[in-house]
Amino acid sequence: MNLLLILLSVILVNNMVLSRFLGICPFLGVSKKVETAMGMSIAVTFVMAIASVMSWLVQTFLLVPLKIEFMQTIAFILVIAGLVQFVEMVIKKTSPTLYQALGVYLPLITTNCAVLGIAILSIGSNYNLLETLVNGIGGGISFTLAIVLFAGVRERLETAPIPKALQGFPIAMIAASLFSIAFLGFQGLIK
Repeated sequence: MNLLLILLSVILVNNMVLSRFLGICPFLGVSKKVETAMGMSIAVTFVMAIASVMSWLVQTFLLVPLKIEFMQTIAFILVIAGLVQFVEMVIKKTSPTLYQALGVYLPLITTNCAVLGIAILSIGSNYNLLETLVNGIGGGISFTLAIVLFAGVRERLETAPIPKALQGFPIAMIAASLFSIAFLGFQGLIK
């Protein structure tokens, strides 16, 4: 039951993008097409889940025993950077078109604050290894939910009769703010 609460909490109540405002750069940059957004979200979900677990292991078996917890952020960034390099190589080999579509945003997963945020939030919540994994997967799902839904709306907005002054990024920002407000409706779901 606790794992289900963690999962629902991170996906709906504390959505990484729409409630915690982490990962905004790829959310706005890669959300023009659903296909690209889906590819990015799969990569981010994979990195988030594995990075959470690896960060928990580094924290538990390296930083705490050596009493160097203050190195947490740097250590976690190194773990994330290594995982992103691995994901980048896999995507480049398996799907060159997706690799081209993601462009600069793929290496930027390394500095995606949502990935680092989920790792730090798991440690701060004193989750065990399984709870950390569920939180990492849920964080990836929350990112996926936000970016794919937003990409669908942005694709639709491309054909909508929008005043010239609001076309492009301005209407995207308005839509993103409405998405965020909509997710506020989940705030009382889990206590």
